[in-house]
Amino acid sequence: MALSNTAVPKYYGMFRDAVMAGDIPVCEEISLAMNLIDQLIADPRYYYDDEAVERYISYCENELTLTDGSKMTLLPTFKLWAEDLLSWYYYEPKTIVIPGSKGERARYETRYILKRLRNLQYLILGRGGAKSIYMSTMQNYFLNCDLTTTHQITTAPTMKQAEEVISPIRTSIARARGPLMQFLTEGSLQSTNGSGRNRQKLASTKKGIENSLTGSLLEIRPMSIDKLQGLQVKCSTVDEWLSGTTKEDPILAIEQGAKKVKDWVIIAASSEGNVRNGPGDSIKMQLLDILRGKYLDPHTSIWYYRLDDISEVSNPDCWPKAQPNIGYTVSYSDYQQEVEKAEKVPHVRNEILAKRFGIPMEGLTYFFTFDEIQTHRTREYWQLPCVLGADLSQGDDFCAFTFMFPNGGSFGIKTRNYITEYTMSQLPRAMRDKYMEFIDEGSLIVFPGTVLDTMQVYDDLDNFIQVNQYAVLAFGYDPYNAKEFVARWELENGPFGIVKVIQGAKTESVPLGELKKYAEQRELIFDQEIMSFAMGNCIVQEDTNGNRKLLKRRHEAKIDPVAAMLDAYVAYKINRESFD
Repeated sequence: MALSNTAVPKYYGMFRDAVMAGDIPVCEEISLAMNLIDQLIADPRYYYDDEAVERYISYCENELTLTDGSKMTLLPTFKLWAEDLLSWYYYEPKTIVIPGSKGERARYETRYILKRLRNLQYLILGRGGAKSIYMSTMQNYFLNCDLTTTHQITTAPTMKQAEEVISPIRTSIARARGPLMQFLTEGSLQSTNGSGRNRQKLASTKKGIENSLTGSLLEIRPMSIDKLQGLQVKCSTVDEWLSGTTKEDPILAIEQGAKKVKDWVIIAASSEGNVRNGPGDSIKMQLLDILRGKYLDPHTSIWYYRLDDISEVSNPDCWPKAQPNIGYTVSYSDYQQEVEKAEKVPHVRNEILAKRFGIPMEGLTYFFTFDEIQTHRTREYWQLPCVLGADLSQGDDFCAFTFMFPNGGSFGIKTRNYITEYTMSQLPRAMRDKYMEFIDEGSLIVFPGTVLDTMQVYDDLDNFIQVNQYAVLAFGYDPYNAKEFVARWELENGPFGIVKVIQGAKTESVPLGELKKYAEQRELIFDQEIMSFAMGNCIVQEDTNGNRKLLKRRHEAKIDPVAAMLDAYVAYKINRESFD
C-alpha cells in the first residue's frame, strides 16, 4: 500500500478492536495514547505507510534470534510499538537554492521532503516485559537495513545492564539464521589481506557491533551526560532510565546531538522507578502533559502501562494494564508470587508495586512501609509539653526541626523545615513541585539568599514556638553545624534538658527500632506531607551485628525531619521524668 492519510494502522487497528471488545484491559494513560493516534489518523497532514513496519517484522522473524539462540517471533506489542514508531510520515517544506544557467541568477524554490514523524518513543511497563529485546531488534534493524553509515548507541545505569541489548545481536551473528545474516557473517575477521569479500562484514568487536559494508557502529556508552553529548547518532536506546540515580536527563543529551541526523530515533524503555522526584519523574510529567493534550508533540510515541489504582493489584484480570506481555514473557504465577511477597515482606512492597505494577511510590521505603507513612487527620497541640529535635547538618541546604508530643503511649509529630531560595531554584521540576506542596502546608520555609543564616532560622522557630505556645521541656540535637544555634538556645532557655545526639549505629540502633514499632502501631501521629515524604525516603544501614543507622544515600532524598525526630526521641527518653 502507498502512503495514506486516511488508513488505520494495521496492528493498531487490531489492538483497538480488542480493547473495544473488552479483550485487553488498558489503563488511563494507554487510553489517552490511543486518542492521540486516532487524531493522527484523522489529520490529513500525517501519512501511514504499512510497508515500513512490515519490513521490520520480516527482517526480525527471518533473520534474528533470541538471546538463547531460538527463533524470534515478534510479540503483538512489539509490532504495535514498532508500527507507531516507524510507519508515520509527514511532508516538511524546505527551501533550496536552484543554480542559474547561462548567466541567469539563482532562485529559491520550496520543496516538500518526506520525513518520519516519530523520533522519540517512551515505553514504561512492568519488569519482565522484554523491553531490552525490543530495543535490541530496533538496533539490529537500523544497523543492517539502513544503507547509510550510522552511529548507534545503547546506554543504561550500568554497563553490564546495557549488555542486555547487545547480547541478542551477538547471538544472531553467531547463529546466522537467515540469508542476510549468513551473507554478512560470511568470511573471517582475520582475513585482512586481499579482497574484502573474504572478510566478515558484520562482527562483534572491542568497539561494539560493526557493519563494515556501511561503516556503521553500535556501541555501549555510560549513562553520563559527558559521554552522551554531541553524538550524531541515528538510533539510540536508553534502558531503565527511571531506575537509575543520575541527576541529569540522558535522553535530552542524546537528542541534542541526534537532531543533526535525518530521521533519528531514540527509544527509552523502563519499568517504573522507586526513586522519586528526580529527572525521571520530571520526564513523566512532561509525557503526561502530552497525553492529556496540554501541548502538542506528534513526534513522541508514548506507551505508559500501569494499574489505575492500588486496589487492582489483587485482581489478575487487571495485571495486563501494567504488563501487556504477561502470559508471553512473564507468567501469571510469577506475578502471583510477587503479590504474596508484597503482603508478607513489607520492606519490598513499594519496589514490587513500582516495578511490577507501575504504581509510583515515595522513595525506596526500606525501613517504613507504605501504610506507616500515611498521614493522619489534622491535629493541633496548642500549649502542650513537647521535646524538640534539631538536624542542622545540612545548614547550607536544609535544616529540620521536629516536635514530639508524648500522649499516653503515642506521639504527636509536628515538623518545621528551612531552605534557601538558591536551593529551591536548583531543584528539578518534579522535586520543586513537591516542595511547593510543603510550602503550601506551612512545613517548609524558604529564606532568601544562598546559605541559611542560623540566627534567622532561630528567630523564626522561636516565633513559631511562641505562637503555638509549645512547652519545650527537652531539646535533642546533632552537634554537626549546630554550635551557634545550641549556644543561643542554652542562653535563652537554660541548660536543662539539652541532649547531644551523635549520629551513628551505636546511638541510633535502639531508638530506630523503637520508632519503627511505634510506626507499625500507627502511634507516630503526623499530619504533614513532608514527614510522610521523609519517612518514605528512609533507608537504614545494618551491620553484621544487627546495629542500624539512618543512611543518607542520596543528597536529594531528604530524611532530615526523621533524623530530627530521632534526636527528639533520644532526648525524650533521657528526660522522661519531665513529662510524668
